[in-house]
Amino acid sequence: MKREYAYCLPVLALLASTGLARAQDITIAVAGPLTGPVATIGEQIKNGAELAAQAINQSGGVNGRNIKVVLYDDACDPKQAVAIANRIVAEGIKFVNGHACSGSSIPASEVYAEADVLMMSPSSSHPTMTDKAAEQGWTTVMRLYGRDDAQGKFIGPWIKQNYGSKKIAILHDKSAYGKGLADVVKASLNASGVKEVFYEGINAGEKDYTAVVNRLKTQGVEFLYFGGYHTEAGLILRQAGDQNYKFQLMMGDSIATPEFGSVAGRAADGTLFTFPPDARDSEAAKGAIAQFQRINFVPEGFTLFSYATIQALAGGIAKAGSTDPKAVAKTLRSANVDTVLGPVTFDDKGDVKDPKYIINVWKDGKYSRLTQ
Repeated sequence: MKREYAYCLPVLALLASTGLARAQDITIAVAGPLTGPVATIGEQIKNGAELAAQAINQSGGVNGRNIKVVLYDDACDPKQAVAIANRIVAEGIKFVNGHACSGSSIPASEVYAEADVLMMSPSSSHPTMTDKAAEQGWTTVMRLYGRDDAQGKFIGPWIKQNYGSKKIAILHDKSAYGKGLADVVKASLNASGVKEVFYEGINAGEKDYTAVVNRLKTQGVEFLYFGGYHTEAGLILRQAGDQNYKFQLMMGDSIATPEFGSVAGRAADGTLFTFPPDARDSEAAKGAIAQFQRINFVPEGFTLFSYATIQALAGGIAKAGSTDPKAVAKTLRSANVDTVLGPVTFDDKGDVKDPKYIINVWKDGKYSRLTQ
């Protein structure tokens, strides 16, 4: 008996310092492109999540329990996203901040839904993600970001009013995000009586878009709407500038990163894009902004959406009084939770209610709200 007790004592001590201690934490997986072409977006998601968890823990945690953030890199690749989703489920994690890219979130959401894991994307905008979840009766698929169809309805009338008489082309990068956004903008414009010169997809990841630029130039395109990411958009603009060819470029929210300016150079100036109102200007984000200043990180783009996602998950857990993902998801559909974006709540599909948009313009390597 004594030998057995002596043997068990260090084991109990080990459990106390590892497994039992970890059981006190509420683990939230953060899944996004930490590497790859859009890694700057992953950096925004990462920093937003980590600092939100830090602030929550310093304020006493959630019902006395700390938030623990664990990072997973999907490189914005659908196959990697599914593999990571399966890994997160296997590790017993019940809450996910992610994924970032729609092409990753849509297939990963199926894995989470079947395992009753609550995923909340801070940036994925393709309607299919929550539409499919609603059709299947999956309640644990959510997003803290506006849908492409809402963004398209906002921007279509604006393009018609300001550029409806110009020669308009629409391109996309064939991704779920890029094509999805281009589709809704095209539909909105066509419904208002504006017809584009042409609508096509390009191959993402290439370094030479001279053929694309030549096509735009030959067709006399004056306004280009591009559904895709900042890397391809920046190259198209730069290579058009090399030919002294200028057109008005407009995009969705993916170019809210300084890397766009680095890729496009001076050609970036004047580029327009839609994005929700900048939360950095709100009183609710004041404390968070101070946190980011201490680490010398500018919380632009999706940073504060990721911060808010952690807050929303934590707030849902606190109000539900439970870490059961279904109970938390149900609570979030009926109760407001406070975030750096202000109070948020979700509809029956799991989409954030009442998303707002503004138009931003790039100039001198940074962007600001368009005033006109």
